[in-house]
Amino acid sequence: MPVPKRRTSKTKRNKRRSHSRLSMPALSICPQCNETKLPHQVCPHCGTYKGKEILIIEEM
Repeated sequence: MPVPKRRTSKTKRNKRRSHSRLSMPALSICPQCNETKLPHQVCPHCGTYKGKEILIIEEM
């Protein structure tokens, strides 16, 4: 069974992990209600997608 000859330093470990971070999701603005939403998704605030009403959102 292979075993590491030397301990991996903190710098070497952190350089390896530098690409493993989470990124913020891309957000776009809804043209109907000007709220932020995920791109290519139905707007959760007004229920429209590409100018068409897809969901009926009831206001409380």
